[in-house]
Amino acid sequence: MASLRGWPLHQLDVNNAFLNGDLNKEVFMSLLLVSDKRGRIGRQGNLLVLLVYVDDVILAGNNLEDIENTKLFLAKQFKLKDLGQLKYFLGIEVARSRHGISLSQRKYALKILDDARFLGVKPSRFPVEQNLSLTQFNGKLSDDALTYRRMVGRLIYLTITRPDLTYAVHVLSQFMDKPQQPHLEAAHKVLKYIKQTPGQGILLPSTGSLQLWAFCDANWARCKDTRRSIAGYCILLGQAPVSWKTKKQTTV
Repeated sequence: MASLRGWPLHQLDVNNAFLNGDLNKEVFMSLLLVSDKRGRIGRQGNLLVLLVYVDDVILAGNNLEDIENTKLFLAKQFKLKDLGQLKYFLGIEVARSRHGISLSQRKYALKILDDARFLGVKPSRFPVEQNLSLTQFNGKLSDDALTYRRMVGRLIYLTITRPDLTYAVHVLSQFMDKPQQPHLEAAHKVLKYIKQTPGQGILLPSTGSLQLWAFCDANWARCKDTRRSIAGYCILLGQAPVSWKTKKQTTV
């Protein structure tokens, strides 16, 4: 919405307060999503949106004055930093141009490659071999299961801006308990693909409609361990991907 409507995006950081002792009171966390100053949302109404994640806050809306006034109000209630226009949020890099808003995790992706010592490897054009079929009994157990789990866990977070990794990472995550050597090799294939496209992300276009589109597919009983299908979907608002997931179906 911010990209299509040209809304400003600003970021605040609330200074942390650390507890040194036992907490004896109930703590409630709330999320204020929408505030309409005139009691209605429409052409004549002012819309203000607050996205709150622990101590990080994003402000968006169709009226810059409302955003600035909200900053002043919050500054009186909390000790915080005004970080200005949104550039970096929870490891997600935000870049804005006349074409829209680009979201990527390039820095995070390069960190994954660096920790795995894969910055110098030959890149791959694909994240997974087309006919690869992994099972629970593929071969020898991996010598370092902890490294595999950590690698796949970080890849899961990378799928926040990488729908192209969702299927491959979903398959790898099924073997976190007892990873075997072929599973590790498949994970390395994903890293080689990331080396080819470390800055790949998603674009939220500045033009287009607000029509909702949904696409889905399934691989039809591809899992040899359970004979279940793996289904995937992607939902777009206009031309902007907003939700995607890969999931093994619960029944055969």
